[in-house]
Amino acid sequence: MGVKRPSLNALRAFEATVRLSSMTAAADELSVTHGAVSRHIKSLEEMFGIPLLLRGARSVQATPEGARFATELSSAFALIAKSVEQLHPGPLTLSCSSTIMMSWLIPRIGEFHELHPDIELRFNMNYDRIDFVRDEISVAIRNNMIEPPKEVIIKDMVDEWIGPVCSSEYAATNRFTTSDDLERCVLLGTKTRQGAWADWVKTSGQSRELRPQRSYEHFYLLIQAAACGLGVAMVPKILVLDDLRSGKLVAPLGFVAGTFKLVLWIAPHLRARPETKALVEWLTREFRKPGMQGNTIEPVAKSPLRVVSRSSR
Repeated sequence: MGVKRPSLNALRAFEATVRLSSMTAAADELSVTHGAVSRHIKSLEEMFGIPLLLRGARSVQATPEGARFATELSSAFALIAKSVEQLHPGPLTLSCSSTIMMSWLIPRIGEFHELHPDIELRFNMNYDRIDFVRDEISVAIRNNMIEPPKEVIIKDMVDEWIGPVCSSEYAATNRFTTSDDLERCVLLGTKTRQGAWADWVKTSGQSRELRPQRSYEHFYLLIQAAACGLGVAMVPKILVLDDLRSGKLVAPLGFVAGTFKLVLWIAPHLRARPETKALVEWLTREFRKPGMQGNTIEPVAKSPLRVVSRSSR
């Protein structure tokens, strides 16, 4: 008589529950009911004769035996997914923060589509850690302050240059031309990078202490606030390149090389895929174009509008 084996659905339900610390979240991920997840886990506990979870009022926690089992299951499911993707890869997926997506990538991605019209490219908006297999990501744009996944292939792109920016009207009204003038300006920051002003003070050789008076949840909100004349924002240059060229923002003090770099994370099991290589090559060229480093960005002069009177028609 053969040994009784647990069902694959039960194993997936248990692994997801431990990984997400929630039966409800596991049910959402697997598109099943909370009750189904609970029954699957109970069947495993009855089969093995040991408790796998400690159930609380609002959360669950794995027992020591359950934690070891869940870790091994996670590795096994990742190996299965990786093997399948090598034989039948899904669409190319690029991960980056929402601000890089809106401010830098979207205005440039049309060129990639023109060069590679047959490549289907999907996007994943995330700026933190990822699981290449579970999240189905091929390449990720990241700041090197973030801890990379294990076995990831890392390719350095450029130093991250940082500096204070504001609208031209705000700079003129507050006579903002030197670092001393910052004392009479409203300093803006973001919860995404709470130490941005301190980093700039350190890398630019300033002797004063500067702290933001107002803070925004994300960089794209911070940049919009600066463009609307609400104060001076400390931002990475890559996020405001086009706004500087259009004159929407100005950088009276320029930019300095910060303490971090922009890098690419490349999924190791997809590195040899032609589509992955094409995306990495294109991103590398874009990141190393003039203006990305310390070069001064000159606003593009706007062509004057020619007014045509009715009588001249």
